[in-house]
Amino acid sequence: MAVKVGSIAIDLDGTLAHQDPGAEFDPKVIGDPVPKMLARVKRWLKAGEDVKLFTARASDEKNIPPIRKWLDANGLSGITEITNEKTPDIEELWDDRAVGIEANTGKIKSGRLRLQMAQVFSP
Repeated sequence: MAVKVGSIAIDLDGTLAHQDPGAEFDPKVIGDPVPKMLARVKRWLKAGEDVKLFTARASDEKNIPPIRKWLDANGLSGITEITNEKTPDIEELWDDRAVGIEANTGKIKSGRLRLQMAQVFSP
């Protein structure tokens, strides 16, 4: 069983769901799941991790129902929070655009325990 320290925030477009870089953004359309990320998030949920969906789409309340429908359809009903706000309880942020930085140093992180574990347990 995982030791809960904080939440894991996972981005939707381009991280958990496929995003066509050339397509015009439509808030009602969410791409197919990225299989490797879908499996990873399901493992986290099964292990009891607190997983949040972190997406700019959540800045508009009318976008939440299609996101919830997509999560439920893809076996991710265990994700109970959909947010666009970064909160102090977020321990990790998984995103296709983020760069990990060591706290208070400005140095780019070279490795993380969870990332190493995720690679070991990847499907």
